[in-house]
Amino acid sequence: MTKNIMIVGVGGQGSLLASKLLGRLLMNQGNDVKVSEVHGMSQRGGSVVTYVRYGEKVYSPIIDKGQADFIISFEKLEAARWLTYLKKGGKIIVNTQEIDPMPVIIGAAEYPADLVDKMKNAGADVDAIDALSLANEAGSSKAVNIVLMGRLSKYFDATEDAWMEALEACVPPKFLELNKKAFMLGRNA
Repeated sequence: MTKNIMIVGVGGQGSLLASKLLGRLLMNQGNDVKVSEVHGMSQRGGSVVTYVRYGEKVYSPIIDKGQADFIISFEKLEAARWLTYLKKGGKIIVNTQEIDPMPVIIGAAEYPADLVDKMKNAGADVDAIDALSLANEAGSSKAVNIVLMGRLSKYFDATEDAWMEALEACVPPKFLELNKKAFMLGRNA
């Protein structure tokens, strides 16, 4: 049975490393894994989505609406934007951070209020976490991606050692301790 995970966010938030880490973990567990990235204006702070599909045999890297077992969102508005992809009984892990999109920056729109409550009211199983504070606690605001992977690990049948092994394979040695700390803060939050 194929499982589907979407990682959504804004360009420059590290979704690439998050999907690489997840892909490594799942391959190490003997899964066939397909990772596909769909970029908006990622270098300009635009929407970025990565699909990670895994199972015994995966034929396509694309996830359709209503098919995601998990959505990991680096930002609340992106979570709301991709919510229709979450399947019934799926879980969405949301960083409570707000990153203003261009219409808000230029004053043409306002950032929507109460997004987490609105997603819950729409029937979504939402795990909201202040990943930015935890990343800062670990030593870098850039570690939000790894905090969120730590949070995701709570819902996975993989040992902490398996996650650490994948982290060691994906993160440069000079950033490894910081990322391990960020991962554990997310896992234990």
